[in-house]
Amino acid sequence: MIGRLRGILVSKQPPWLLVEVGGVGYELEAPMSTIYDLPGLGKEVVLLTHYAQKEDSVALYGFLQEAERALFRNLQKVSGIGAKIALAVLSGVSTNDFARLVQAGDVAALTKIPGIGKKTAERIVVELRDRVDGMAAGLPGAAPAGVPLDASGEATVALQQLGYKPAEVARLVQKVAADGDSAEAIIRKALRAALGS
Repeated sequence: MIGRLRGILVSKQPPWLLVEVGGVGYELEAPMSTIYDLPGLGKEVVLLTHYAQKEDSVALYGFLQEAERALFRNLQKVSGIGAKIALAVLSGVSTNDFARLVQAGDVAALTKIPGIGKKTAERIVVELRDRVDGMAAGLPGAAPAGVPLDASGEATVALQQLGYKPAEVARLVQKVAADGDSAEAIIRKALRAALGS
């Protein structure tokens, strides 16, 4: 299956993208979280993909980050959620915020995402609570080989390897990380904050 595309971004008409790879144009659907971070038209782009085949159609979805693709796939395992709603979730909330909402069981906030009613939000909380820990925080295995994590992602992995719970790590990193901080600086500040709290 198609797992990754590297090519030239030819067209960007949300939610649709057209990426030319070796003379072949691939049409993909992408969440707004990916579209916001794409380079300009005519520039090279690398997208992680999800290939979906149904009885009457074939679709290709594109993501800039593994956490987005993982969440997209996990959402569709919840009864009543298809690709359209999964894209709406990713377009409406970051993977980290989604993980926080699910861990907190915040059904009211989840229902504000287009296409998610109360019952679906409740199913999401029940069915995904155990999976979101590693989904958004840049855990080992969350990034494909060769894709470096940013400083916050590296700090998150390191803190979890020290034994901190994913929800606690996400809270600490968000609280202390500043633009330009190295992973080491974030870890140092997070450990101080954890000891001080």
